Amino acid sequence: MATCWQGLWAYRSYLLVFFLPILLLPLPILIPTKEASCAYSIIIMALFWCTEALPLAVTALFPIILYPLMGIMDASEVCLEYFKDSNILFVGGLLVAIAVEHWNLHKRIALRVLLIIGVRPALLLLGFMLVTAFLSMWISNTATTAMMVPIARAVLDQLHQPPTGKDAEKGSNNPAFELQEPRHQKEVTKFDEKEPTAQPQEQVRFSQGMSLCVCYAASIGGIATLTGTTPNLVLQGQVNSLFPKNGNVVNFASWFGFAFPTMVILLVLSWLWLQILFLGFNFRKNFGFGEQAQERAQAAFRVIQTEHKLLGPMSFAEKAVSVLFVTLVVLWFTREPGFFVGWGNLAFPDQNGNSMASDGTVAIFIGVILFLVPSKIPGLTQDPENPGRLKAPPALLNWKTVNEKMPWNIVLLLGGGFALAKGSEESGLSEWLGKKLTPLENVPPPAIALIISLLVATFTECTSNVATTTLFLPILASMAQAICLHPLYVMLPCTLAASLAFMLPVATPPNAIVFSFGGLKVSDMARTGFLLNIIGVLVITLAINSWSYPIFNLHIFPSWADNNTTNCLATQGNVTTPSP
Repeated sequence: MATCWQGLWAYRSYLLVFFLPILLLPLPILIPTKEASCAYSIIIMALFWCTEALPLAVTALFPIILYPLMGIMDASEVCLEYFKDSNILFVGGLLVAIAVEHWNLHKRIALRVLLIIGVRPALLLLGFMLVTAFLSMWISNTATTAMMVPIARAVLDQLHQPPTGKDAEKGSNNPAFELQEPRHQKEVTKFDEKEPTAQPQEQVRFSQGMSLCVCYAASIGGIATLTGTTPNLVLQGQVNSLFPKNGNVVNFASWFGFAFPTMVILLVLSWLWLQILFLGFNFRKNFGFGEQAQERAQAAFRVIQTEHKLLGPMSFAEKAVSVLFVTLVVLWFTREPGFFVGWGNLAFPDQNGNSMASDGTVAIFIGVILFLVPSKIPGLTQDPENPGRLKAPPALLNWKTVNEKMPWNIVLLLGGGFALAKGSEESGLSEWLGKKLTPLENVPPPAIALIISLLVATFTECTSNVATTTLFLPILASMAQAICLHPLYVMLPCTLAASLAFMLPVATPPNAIVFSFGGLKVSDMARTGFLLNIIGVLVITLAINSWSYPIFNLHIFPSWADNNTTNCLATQGNVTTPSP
């Protein structure tokens, strides 16, 4: 009997993929409508995403098969959803991020900031969180965590050993400082494969706090920019797909104005919580006052200093990537900021005066330049393989590097989400859901936002944050239209809450990387992450009911969200809107 159950468990993915579509077939057969057919497709995709019976990107391709065969949408219309402007923005942003990572610019930034902030325990936690959050705003949170955790472990090694001998004088060249890519995760764990030594409980707790501060800061930092984490781009794509006349309400500048203060508050509160939990209330000790603590801090400081020196002076490639990176950010902010006329409105306006160039246009423009700019000062050098020939220096970026590091599966996952939302609209399922959710108009809007944040924060602990936002956002948009509430009032909290994956190692890749280094139990992460989730939900609730109002005009129901069934604009005077 035990062997039978083991066999079923071993083949669970095959069984789920085979039997789930058959078990759900009565839905479209007994209710032969487009709404039921679309619901059948969405339920299958949701279950496959939650169970991961198939790779997430493969499940995202289901609309291409199911929608045309079930009469929901033409295949040509479905395929267009897989390469929308949000996908272009994702690809372009990652091209720049890959260049930053390829030339080790992020490591230089990290070490430099740590040298400025210092290595006293409380400041060390803050320093690692600030560096990790900043880097995660621009590059993958997985790559950021994979780089920062070995640095943290090397610094901890110096803090937890007496500052004597050669290492204390010069700082040690710790092999754990070498940049680790996500694909080398198995190699990373080798640093822990040594004889276990008994450590004081105080040191163990501080090591746990350092590890958790890195993975948490990576998740928190990603919410600050539109390209920082994929759920943000899912939101932008869903808004543009469901509400084509929205006037580009969610762009880089508007999102940054809303999400950056949220990120800063959440980061500071997280630092305070981690400091209290892992360092205690002795703030004099936490900030490293005391002769022995200062000696160890100096030893750790010299480790960081040594590694920073080993990087040498900034190369031409690093300087070029830095200039292009800053240029990209400036162009994003000034394209169509809203509070003044941007360069996009002036140079490339459409008939309504809006910018024809998008954030994706800017990202691809800078991305293409990376393939054109040489990585060394232009000049001709001898080819070492062919001494008689001259050779030009390679470009800042090449396609081989991009192909290795670009997460193409996320591009398909984004497209699948946009196709799912479009199918819901075309089939009438969104309208049907909206009507069923009209009783919620009697619930105060702040309570709705709070409940949504709690629900999504719980859901994202078990499923991909991209899949979570992809499933929830179209439903929430329909609900908002049905009760005459600004769609962004419920869609923004959902998107931010999808990044609050703090409790489980499997919840997000940064958690898994930190957990793989050892020294942590699931209970440690769950206990710390539970309150952090509550703090995150409260901060999101504060953000959506305060500074989001002037940025997105949440106090009125927008004309671009009105439809013939709800006709909210006609009854605008009687609409219950949340008060800031």
